[in-house]
Amino acid sequence: MPLYPRSSKRDRTKSAFKRRKFSRSWKRKFQNYTGEHKNGFQIAWLLQGAITSQVLPWVAFYSGYSFLIVLLAQRLELTSSFDVGGGIAHIVLSINLLLSFLLIFRTNAAHDRYWEGRKLWGSLVNTTRNLARGISITIDRESSPIDSPIKEENMKLIDAFCVAMKIHLRQEEFVEEELMILMSNSRYRQLYKSGHPPLKIVFWLGEYLQEQYLLNRINLYQLNTLHKLLDDLVDILGGCERILKTPTPIVYSLFLKQLLVIYCLILPIELAVHFNFWTILIMALFSLILFGIEEIGSELENPFGRDPNDLPLDFICNTISGNIQELIKSNQARLTD
Repeated sequence: MPLYPRSSKRDRTKSAFKRRKFSRSWKRKFQNYTGEHKNGFQIAWLLQGAITSQVLPWVAFYSGYSFLIVLLAQRLELTSSFDVGGGIAHIVLSINLLLSFLLIFRTNAAHDRYWEGRKLWGSLVNTTRNLARGISITIDRESSPIDSPIKEENMKLIDAFCVAMKIHLRQEEFVEEELMILMSNSRYRQLYKSGHPPLKIVFWLGEYLQEQYLLNRINLYQLNTLHKLLDDLVDILGGCERILKTPTPIVYSLFLKQLLVIYCLILPIELAVHFNFWTILIMALFSLILFGIEEIGSELENPFGRDPNDLPLDFICNTISGNIQELIKSNQARLTD
């Protein structure tokens, strides 16, 4: 007799349905993406809050502006048959079509930059795994007890490269706790004074590989393979720098903002004739949507910051660190066997 009763087919079906439903929820997707545990309301407020705070001044302005337009329309006793209303409707429709295409292009261009950044950091995860695995397995002929700690120290430099790259892309100052635990004090001081810390770490890794080749611990083919992975790290770094230092042309963003302002200034004149004081609510909603979409483009344009809608670089770096620590433990276990 089994220790635990077997679940019925109905129970298994219900359990599978719950798991599938949970996997499609905001909570699960956000947890898989950032590693943070939050409920649906917290996630919506977190992601929406960064955009809403930038858009609310525009919403307040156009709500007040619409109120004045409605008062003016009632003062002048304008009706839906007013001649100017028909002309304004055509102007609003023309700008609406143009504005729709510009907003779509703006959002798509920003998302392409965001997605390219995500692909580059995904490639970074795979490249660091291959490089750490290659160093752990290929350089396996230690001639003295001190060689193994040196290898582990250089494997930690791979983790340090990712952290330094994250800090470099965010254009922030070093935090001692992040990098001090991954290298010696002397190297940390050199890195702090370096003009390009991620590149300095790649140089150290290249030096270590060349030294192992000269000591006949790896052959030429293995050296070239590991150097190719270092080249991939540099290529990934360069791709992220290209996204960071080549924003969407400012003139395009400026023109789109100007067109949004003009459109929202003209639209209440058309709406006030037909909707009276409902115009205020309609304009508040329209300005929230239109300027919100424009702000989404600005938010996604640089995906390497600390905003809630940016890439979860801290989570990715923690994933890489966990992978490297696991490989170091495997290397230590192999040496003790």
